[in-house]
Amino acid sequence: MSRQRQDQLLSALLSHDGWATAASLADQLGVTPRSIRTYVAALNARTPGADAVESGPAGYRSGPGALDALGAAAAHDTPRARLHRLIRTLVDEASGIDVYETALALHVSETTLENDLARVRALLEGGAVRLERDHDRVRLRGDEQALRRLLSRLAQDEMDAGPLRADALQRALAPEAVPARAVGPFKTALVGELGALGYYVNELAISDVLLHITIAAERVAVGRALESAADAADAAVAAVGETIARLAGEHFGVTLGRGDQEHLANLVLTRVVTPGQDAQRRVPRSTDPDVERAVRAEIEQAAHDYQVDLVDDVFIVRLALHVQNLLRRSREQAWTRNPLTRSLKSSYPMIFEVAVSIASGLHDRLGVPLQEDEIAYIAMHVGGRLERSRAADAILTATIVCPGYQELQELLRSSVDRSLGRLIEVVRVDTSVDPDWGELDTDLVLSTIPVAGADERIVRIQPFLGEADIERVQQAAARVRRSRRLRRLREELQRYFSADAFLAPLPDAGEEEIIRRLGGLLAASGLIGEDYVENTIARERMSSTAFTDALAVPHALQMTARRTAIAIGIADGSVAWGNGRVQVVALAAFSESDRDAFQTVFEQFVEVFSERDSVQRILRRATSFETFLDELVAVIEG
Repeated sequence: MSRQRQDQLLSALLSHDGWATAASLADQLGVTPRSIRTYVAALNARTPGADAVESGPAGYRSGPGALDALGAAAAHDTPRARLHRLIRTLVDEASGIDVYETALALHVSETTLENDLARVRALLEGGAVRLERDHDRVRLRGDEQALRRLLSRLAQDEMDAGPLRADALQRALAPEAVPARAVGPFKTALVGELGALGYYVNELAISDVLLHITIAAERVAVGRALESAADAADAAVAAVGETIARLAGEHFGVTLGRGDQEHLANLVLTRVVTPGQDAQRRVPRSTDPDVERAVRAEIEQAAHDYQVDLVDDVFIVRLALHVQNLLRRSREQAWTRNPLTRSLKSSYPMIFEVAVSIASGLHDRLGVPLQEDEIAYIAMHVGGRLERSRAADAILTATIVCPGYQELQELLRSSVDRSLGRLIEVVRVDTSVDPDWGELDTDLVLSTIPVAGADERIVRIQPFLGEADIERVQQAAARVRRSRRLRRLREELQRYFSADAFLAPLPDAGEEEIIRRLGGLLAASGLIGEDYVENTIARERMSSTAFTDALAVPHALQMTARRTAIAIGIADGSVAWGNGRVQVVALAAFSESDRDAFQTVFEQFVEVFSERDSVQRILRRATSFETFLDELVAVIEG
């Protein structure tokens, strides 16, 4: 367990930008600060000469040897590494393995191997591969596609949701069949060839497809090729398949047959490429009318529920094509991993929530699977669509104060429009040498003359706008927008919090029990019914609501509360939530009449708890409901 905790600590530091205190890391891992210090010493012992973890007055951060330490951990004879070797052996030996001989080969006792076989059965449960045993001989049963999916799962487990790495590939696959050093050049060549065919390549998803291609190359090299489908492949599949086969021959030295070409081409076409105009003209691919109708219905519903501008024909067609590809992948149980899932949830919780709602509706209508990484790709589509309307909403009004010649005033205004037009809109130019500053009611005032006193709205600029001026205006605009958002949040939170819905310390009893405890507080006040609690648990099962390392915001997709309210639970340290741990749980119950509040409360509340120093300040001083609210408001006000 301690080695696993060490790896968790290192992963946490690698994902954190800057220093982290022992106390905050201890809360995140659910251990004591003393244990953190012990883990740090053990991690640094793995990489002599290049510390995996650096220590300082501000705490700890990842060091130059961090990635090497992760590699050393993965190569160590851990139960997971032994399990992977055992499965790898079973996949390679079609006729099965002898239990006693395998225990000797792995240098473990027979009891340990029996325990590992039990873990193999648990890993395979619910899949298309099963473990069969006849006395002392065990073997895997499953078709070639299912065995390849199992190999892919092992490699992805090695990578721990990170990017494709040669060392992880080396451990998951057979290096004599597919040299890991050939993967990089193959990827570069494939991206170039797909571009020449007229496709736009999604670099975020290509690692998974590369993994499947290298698995295919390895399996073909040992005589395990796929059979071709009876139907002839369409032109797009044929063109991409031939390209993959040629590059596999050049870089991996294997000859892919028609079955593997078709399989891999379909993976590429449904996962990593979007047809540009040239590709679309060559091989037009239209949306399925049923899929497009379902997508349109869910987009319109989400636009209404969350009061966002989503309804757009081009956007709907693009998302429908994505959903079609997702349905094809689901039929093969070939999921696409998204390395940005975690950062999308923490940085854009509102967008992710809209995506969860859309995915839930598409699941009901079309049977679309609710995989979190797939939801993250839908969130990226939604975020792209919302970017324009969000940018328009973010534009601030501004007054330019610039006494002097008219030509100078016109030149300055033109420069401001050209350099800052996406942030601010100039609605007035004041040419007075002594303006009434109190009457200038725009969000910002850009002044070429000195101003007495301090006002965060007023930014001093030069008559000839320079880079330093532009940067100061950008910073001021960011401050004004943040202040405005947090002011709304403060007003909303004071309405929705209640001393009767405050629980501390929070029991470390798992997500569902915590939801029931906090939901019970709101139900006791008559604000929600038992159905809201059950719907909140159902939403949690779709995708964890731990949007930051410190905060989870469980809630139902349906806005059925009698009035909007938030129940707060504060842990004594941290509690398990999803795949991690959190320190605060805010069960949010929204009513139909407060749709506008959803965005304000949800997104900005997450923003407050994404700042580590703010979280620690609130938790240190929040000994009661009153002190919690006081500290939260103080943090919001800065």
